[in-house]
Amino acid sequence: MLNIKQAKEYIKESVKLYLKKDEEGEYRIPLVRQRPIFLLGAPGIGKTAVMEQIAQELGIALVSYSMTHHTRQSALGLPFIAHKEYDGLSYDVSEYTMSEIIASIYDVMKESGIREGILFLDEINCVSETLAPSMLQFLQYKVFGRHQVPEGWVIVTAGNPPEYNKSVREFDVVTLDRMKILEVEADYGVWKEYARNRNLHTAILNYLDLKKEDFYQVETTVRGKNYITARGWEDLSEMMLLYEEEGMKVEETLVEQYLRNPRVVKEFTAYYDLYQKYKKDYHVEDILAGKSTAGAGEKARKADFDERLSLMGMLIDHVQRDIRENMEKLDYLSALLVHMKAVRNAAEQENAAPSRNAVEQEEGASGRGSRTVPEEGMENRPGEAVRTILEKQITGRQKGMEALQKAGSLSEREKRKQRKAIRFLQDCGRELRLHDVPDADAAVRLLKNRYDEEVTSYRRETEEVGNELHYLFAFVEDSFGAGNEMLILLTECTVNQDSAKFISMYGCEDYRKHHEEMMVSERSDLLMQQIDLALQI
Repeated sequence: MLNIKQAKEYIKESVKLYLKKDEEGEYRIPLVRQRPIFLLGAPGIGKTAVMEQIAQELGIALVSYSMTHHTRQSALGLPFIAHKEYDGLSYDVSEYTMSEIIASIYDVMKESGIREGILFLDEINCVSETLAPSMLQFLQYKVFGRHQVPEGWVIVTAGNPPEYNKSVREFDVVTLDRMKILEVEADYGVWKEYARNRNLHTAILNYLDLKKEDFYQVETTVRGKNYITARGWEDLSEMMLLYEEEGMKVEETLVEQYLRNPRVVKEFTAYYDLYQKYKKDYHVEDILAGKSTAGAGEKARKADFDERLSLMGMLIDHVQRDIRENMEKLDYLSALLVHMKAVRNAAEQENAAPSRNAVEQEEGASGRGSRTVPEEGMENRPGEAVRTILEKQITGRQKGMEALQKAGSLSEREKRKQRKAIRFLQDCGRELRLHDVPDADAAVRLLKNRYDEEVTSYRRETEEVGNELHYLFAFVEDSFGAGNEMLILLTECTVNQDSAKFISMYGCEDYRKHHEEMMVSERSDLLMQQIDLALQI
C-alpha cells in the first residue's frame, strides 16, 4: 500500500520510461507493451490532482475522462455504412466514427502543439455494462472502437475499491494481468505538505494536526454514510478564504456542506471560532514586525498545547505566504530577463542599420533612383524595432500559456507568473506608445527603468521577509526556548519548498543556529541510548 506521494513518483517514473526513445526516435517500449497503470484508492484522496502535477512537471499534455459518463457509443464511436470495393465488387461495410476520447487527444495535440501526454481515465471499474467487454481490448491494444490511442500517450486509470462504490465491477484476472496496479491510501502527513504549498486555510491544518484521525473517514451509520475526504477539506478551505475576504461568518451550515460527519462539523466549527480568538489575542502582524509585547510571550508560554500549536500555525503560515509570494516574484523577474535581452538586441540591430529615409535620400541624390514617399503611418519611426519585438514577445508568451492551458499542464503558479510577465510587457508597450520616444536606446532605457523598479521592489520585499523570519525565530526562542515549538518551526522551514529555497539563497542565521543545536541534541540523545545499551549488555 502506497501513499499518494509515493504513487505519484512511481507513475511519473513509469511515464518517463514509456516515453523514452532510442537513437532512431522509436519508443523503447512499444505501445502494446506499455501496461496501463491502475491507481486503486478511496475517493477524494487526490488521484486527479496527482495526474495534473505529473503532466505539469514533465511538460506533457493531459486528457482526463470519467468513465462513468460514457456509453458504448460515446467511447467507441457510432456505426455508419461505408462503401468499399474488393476484387472489382462493391460492398457496404460497417465502420465507426472516431471515439470521443481518441478525438479529444487529437484535439489537444492540434491546439497545444504538444504531441505526448497522459490519457487519464477515472472510475474505470465503473464502466457501463455495454462498455465493459470492450475494456479488455482497450487495456491490451490501446484501441477504442477502430481507433488506437496515438503513440506518445501513456494510459493511467483510476478507480475506487468496491466498499466505497456500489457501481464498481471487479476486474477478472485476464484484465488485471494487463495493468500495473498501485493501491493507494490516505496519508495526512503527505497531504499536509501538499496543502501548505497550495495555501490551504491554517485553521484546517491546525485542527488536523490536533486530530489527525479526522483527516479521512468513511463509515456507515444507521442514518447512512458519514464521510470526510481530502477533497472535502480542500474545497472547504477555498470557500472559507472567500468568506473571510467578504467579511462573512463561517458557521456549521457552511462546514457541513463539505464535511459529512456531524461530530467533526461541530468540533471543527468550534475550533475555528477559537482560532479566530487566538488571532485577535496575539496580533500576529505585530509579532512578525518585531513589535511583540512581553505579555504576548508570557501568554504563549502559559498556553495549553492546542493554543500554542494554533499560534505556531498562524505565525508560520503568515511568513510562508510572504516567502511564497517573494519566490514567485523572483520567478517572474527571471522570466522577464529573456524579454529584456530580446528588446536590447532589437535596439542594437536598429542602431546598426541605416535608416530607410537616409538610404532613399542618398539614392535620390546620386541619381540611382527617386525617393518614394512612404504611406501614412508607415514611417520608419525611431524605436519601431523595439515596439515590434515587444509585441512579438507578448504574443509569443500568450500563445505559450494558452498552449499549456489547452494541454491541461499549466499549474496555477505558472499561470500567475505568465500573466504577470504579460501584464508587465503590455504596460511597457503602452508607455512606449504614449511617450515620444526619440530613438531605440531611449525605448530600451524606458523598459530597463520599469524592470529596475520591479527589482528594487523585490529586494525591499526580500529584506522585509528576512526580518519577519528573524522576528519569528526570536519570538519562538523567547517564548518556548528549544522546545517542540522550535522543532515545528525548523521542520516547516525545511520541508516547505519556498522556505527552503529562500533560506538557501539569502541565508538565515537564526535557522542555522537552531538547526545545529537540534542536530547536536539528537546526536547527544543517540549517544546516551548507545551508552544505556552498552551498560545493559
